[in-house]
Amino acid sequence: MKFSLWLPADLAWSDLSAAARHAVDTGWYGLWIEDHFMDNTAEPNDGRRGECLTQLTALAATIPDVRIGSLVLGNTYRHPAIVAKQAAALSDIAGGRFVLGYGAGWQENEHRAFGLEYGDVPSRIRWFREALEVVTRLRDEDFVDHAGERYRLEHASLNPKPHATLPLLVGGSGEKVMPKIVARFADEWNHWALPERFVAKKEIFDAALEKAGRAEDSLWRSTQAVVFFDDADKAAAVAAKGRPAIGGSDQEIVDRMNAYAAAGVDEFILPATSLKDPAAIADFADRFRTEVAAHVR
Repeated sequence: MKFSLWLPADLAWSDLSAAARHAVDTGWYGLWIEDHFMDNTAEPNDGRRGECLTQLTALAATIPDVRIGSLVLGNTYRHPAIVAKQAAALSDIAGGRFVLGYGAGWQENEHRAFGLEYGDVPSRIRWFREALEVVTRLRDEDFVDHAGERYRLEHASLNPKPHATLPLLVGGSGEKVMPKIVARFADEWNHWALPERFVAKKEIFDAALEKAGRAEDSLWRSTQAVVFFDDADKAAAVAAKGRPAIGGSDQEIVDRMNAYAAAGVDEFILPATSLKDPAAIADFADRFRTEVAAHVR
């Protein structure tokens, strides 16, 4: 199982760059950044928030050797043909290290604040499925004509193409429509989960892969949970509110990581998004690598 780091999107570039460079120097597999325009908190909501693709482009140009990716782009924020163009350029800058993480979008307050159509859940899922068709066809075909519910393309071409292939990660855990979407479009699949939930979800998504004629190992699987060193009670309180969380001693966290590996997780992504400076991120990431990751079977 690989270990990657989820960096805060609210850091100034100098701090984000320093945190990323330390991660590279200490052997992390990948770096991820979320795509939001504001926090999901009560008004006034005026906290710092970077722009995901801009930050990833800067990382691609200056930070070597690791995968970088969006976790995940909200489809409702940008036209998918423009996303494909941006992703191809980012893939080139990163030398093929960029993973396009994509999701349907869910955070209502930023849609309202930035004048974006929100729709209902079924609409956003339909729009997302159509967007994935647009992106993958532009990636894989020379010219694309498309007339759908939401998007229209007329003899559109993605030129230059992405570096080598552009991996497409789909974020989502719904059990009715999402397995079919992942089986049809995704190279990688991500959702928040503890090991037990991951096992149950994997069975459902594996069945969709089989029905689509895909091998089980054709899909890279990643997940994440908040980690609290030496504080099982805080982890339990966070988990009780619906956010997967792990806490306790170093060995207890190692045991949970081993459970993820046994469940079929290819990549565990460690969220460091609540930390506010490079030194704190480095201390947290270093402890995880030396006291946890180094002891996972």
